[in-house]
Amino acid sequence: MSNPQTDPLVQVETTCGSLLYELQIIWDEVGESEADRDKLLLEIEQECLEVYRRKVDLANRSRAQLRQAIADSEAELAAICSAMGERPVHIRQSDKNAESLKEELRRTLPQLEEMRKRKSDRRNQFLEVQEQIQDISNEIYGTAEYISSKKVVDESDLSLRKLEELHRELHELQKEKSDRLRQVQEHVSTVNSLCSVLGVDSKNILTEVHPSLGDSVGSKNISNNTIDQLAAATRKLREVKLQRMQRLQDLASTMLELWHLMDTPIEEQQMFQTVTCNIAASEHEITEPNTLSVDFINYVEAEVSRLEELKSSKMKELVLKKRSELEEFCRKTHMVPEVDSTMDDVIEAIESGVVDPACVLEQIEFQIAKVKEEAFSRKEILEKIEKWLAACDEESWLEEYNRDENRYNAGRGAHLTLKRAEKARSLVNKLPAMVDALASKTIAWEKERGFEFTYDGIRLLSMLEEYTLLRQEKEQERRRQRDQKKLQEQLIAEQEALYGSKPSPLKTQSVKKAPRMSTGGANNRRVSVGGTMIHTPKPDLLQSAKASPHSRPIRKSDRVHLNDRLNLQDDSSSVLSAGSDIAEL
Repeated sequence: MSNPQTDPLVQVETTCGSLLYELQIIWDEVGESEADRDKLLLEIEQECLEVYRRKVDLANRSRAQLRQAIADSEAELAAICSAMGERPVHIRQSDKNAESLKEELRRTLPQLEEMRKRKSDRRNQFLEVQEQIQDISNEIYGTAEYISSKKVVDESDLSLRKLEELHRELHELQKEKSDRLRQVQEHVSTVNSLCSVLGVDSKNILTEVHPSLGDSVGSKNISNNTIDQLAAATRKLREVKLQRMQRLQDLASTMLELWHLMDTPIEEQQMFQTVTCNIAASEHEITEPNTLSVDFINYVEAEVSRLEELKSSKMKELVLKKRSELEEFCRKTHMVPEVDSTMDDVIEAIESGVVDPACVLEQIEFQIAKVKEEAFSRKEILEKIEKWLAACDEESWLEEYNRDENRYNAGRGAHLTLKRAEKARSLVNKLPAMVDALASKTIAWEKERGFEFTYDGIRLLSMLEEYTLLRQEKEQERRRQRDQKKLQEQLIAEQEALYGSKPSPLKTQSVKKAPRMSTGGANNRRVSVGGTMIHTPKPDLLQSAKASPHSRPIRKSDRVHLNDRLNLQDDSSSVLSAGSDIAEL
């Protein structure tokens, strides 16, 4: 209970009572009636009641405002939590009478302020991400193509999920921006490379596409329009490069032909080495600066024009040179060139202007190409012909070797000569098979081509037939000589049986010690149909000529006749005799 002296209500009552007492004293002095006094007191009570009523209404409004503020705070707090995707905060206590409304409001406001601050931070994060999205989108799609309303943050959804979605969208845009920047850089690099090869200023072309591309320091425009224009510029430059490259390669081909025709010195060719080395290059292989510039192509064209003029002035010499080249190639391949007219008539016609030297040169070039094509098909047969002729050379050498009376003497190099004779004999034995194989190959070639195979103007099959006939004649001659030798051996045997004689030891010694002559250095000679081939096997006349001790000595004429027969022995039996003779020496 409050102290009466300090209680405001008691003081008010005391003041009101003293005032009422003072008022009654005044009424007494004035002489107011009881009715007037009651009326005045009623008015005072009514006025006091009105004051109380106003104060109660004011207090009710204040309480309602407090409750509304608490409700609004709780609602705002719940809305913030909902917008941020968080669980709502429970503020009210279970016992509502435990605290006053002002205390409840004071307890709610700090949490509300904290949530408002968190909402403001979250909203700023949304704004930052959306601004980045807006900036990148403007760079990619252009300002007019992107919806600008995305700058306004939707405060009804400030959740982390929504923020993560915006971050993913930003990441995709950043990746797309990176890809576009790389694509733009590749186009710019390609344009710079093409312009370098073509001798064109790339900065002007890039600036025409977009001013930012001409600046090497600032950021590059990556819009669709810029990329499309860069791609179009790249295609156009590549088409120009292909056209100039084809033009330069044509000039290089013409230049090489003119160099070949006129035997241009290597020193002069070195000046255009960069041109001829790219004659078969592809588009991506030509990267040297100014290789396809207009000035360089004009320079090459001027050189080709100079060579063309020089070719016209030297056409007569070129015709003679190409004709000599044709004849030399025909000589190497053993072919006879087709001669339409003599070179004197051709030169006279060129000098008189009746015949275009270019046409004559073209005809000779055509003949050279035709001869080269035919020579390729003749290659295998020519190789067989060379082997055949080499075998014929060995056959000729072997014939001369067989005619040498001293071929078995044990002189210096005799063993090498014997080895060569064995190899030559083995090769000569293969000649019939070589001739048959060569004839078969030639017949197949003539059936395929439809004309005769000639060797130095002579039909090869005729040469082979002639060689075969000659071999047959020689074979018949060898048979005749063998028959004659058998007859002579019979005569000698009859003489030995009749006279009982045997070769004189002195004669045999003289045969062994005949003058030595090496045949290892015999010269090889190329023959058209081979040499003489006599391989007649002979018996060992020295063994058959031996007689008993009681036989009569051989006469001088018989010894000479026997010595002549010894010189006709076959190499197969003579090698054994020579081996024994060399052993005795």
